[in-house]
Amino acid sequence: MTSTPTRTGQDPRVRVLEAAARQSLHAPSVFNTQPWRWRITADALELHGDPDRQLTHTDPDGRLLMLSCGAALHHARVSLAAFGWAAVVERLPDPSDPSLLARIRTTGPIDLDVPAGRLVDAIPRRRTDRRAYGDRPVPEAVLARLGDAVEAEGAHLHVVRPDQMPMLAVSTGRAAEAELADPAYREELNRWTNRPAGSGDGVPAATAVRPSPRRVPLRDYAPGGAAGLSAGTDFDRGAAYLILFGEDDEPAAWLRGGEALSALLLTATAEGLASAPLSDAVELAWPRRMMRDLLAGIGSPYLIVRVGWGPEAELPPAPRRAPGDVIEVVD
Repeated sequence: MTSTPTRTGQDPRVRVLEAAARQSLHAPSVFNTQPWRWRITADALELHGDPDRQLTHTDPDGRLLMLSCGAALHHARVSLAAFGWAAVVERLPDPSDPSLLARIRTTGPIDLDVPAGRLVDAIPRRRTDRRAYGDRPVPEAVLARLGDAVEAEGAHLHVVRPDQMPMLAVSTGRAAEAELADPAYREELNRWTNRPAGSGDGVPAATAVRPSPRRVPLRDYAPGGAAGLSAGTDFDRGAAYLILFGEDDEPAAWLRGGEALSALLLTATAEGLASAPLSDAVELAWPRRMMRDLLAGIGSPYLIVRVGWGPEAELPPAPRRAPGDVIEVVD
């Protein structure tokens, strides 16, 4: 289980809050923008969204920014539990400060949370694996555990049925085509796939996967053929496609959806599965409506997640921003 770092002369509560914030820096985010900032006081850990890192064209409503920040929030929450600290979370606590997305207050030591420790152990191992997955199907029992993890965070999970796969594939493919035809989207994609050296963010060509035949198309992060990774010899035949959704379509629900996304991805990693969030089909209004149709209109789709048994070769880690650029400790 991940341990808490120590600093001589620093309050133990502050040390554990900083350790949780550091764990959250591994969270997934759209285009690996990492659109969050942490502020640590004597008894609280505050999560702020970073509007300068919002994809203003691809994500004008901030839906994907909130999902990304929610994933970071869940990473921090489970880390505190795994470290043996109880915490209370206030979401969107200050209407006058829309950038303040959550405040975590510690309430004292508790017994170590073993299930949380299992998720924390998965944090450094989780990768967004865009390569093709194999023919072996994901067992129903594992899919049920993924659903339970999402439900525990206040969201829901729909496993796309075989008869629904054509709609998912067509809507995702057409959404990708529409975006690539948009110069503003291409400029935003270029900005986040060609980052300055040492920025610690974005999707460099070395971690992008070359296009190949898939059941559902994946975003091309390196148009023009500069991707550094092969998709492999498989075709995603055993992959499961999961729609993460909620009952509401507003910022508070997106934040909780991001927490559910983190729970889903970390549980999948703990189960030995590869995973990759797919956001193409929710970035534009018309494919998002098609995803809502797949849910029979019972909820608002937040994201699609592909899970399955990936290649054995280890993926290179995605770039990460330095803790000092993201975490502020207030004396």
